[in-house]
Amino acid sequence: MLKFVVVFVGGGIGAAMRYWMDGAVQRWTGSGLPYGTFVVNSLGCLIIGVLMTTLEERFLGNPALRIFLTIGFLGGFTTFSTFSYETVEMIRGAEYFYAAVNVSLTVISCLAATYVGTIIGKIF
Repeated sequence: MLKFVVVFVGGGIGAAMRYWMDGAVQRWTGSGLPYGTFVVNSLGCLIIGVLMTTLEERFLGNPALRIFLTIGFLGGFTTFSTFSYETVEMIRGAEYFYAAVNVSLTVISCLAATYVGTIIGKIF
């Protein structure tokens, strides 16, 4: 139950930070391009790289802290960070084929699912 609460709180904080940062970047750039999303995803990927390396390779740390920061905060901030970290780990493990399949299937299936979702949304 404690892990659930830790994820819940971290996710809420991460989602609120995503909302704030995305909006701030969009207001600052004033562009039609989704720079806010780009910044959030890129920053989330940088943070998960630092956190996972620090927590796993330098010291074990508190498991609740790791869950709070990675699954909770970064999960709420951006799920792209988890996808990116998992793909990098495949590359680091010389699993190039699986990394390429992961990237290809994720991008294609997510774009397709979003497109299908927009069609379903118009039906209802």
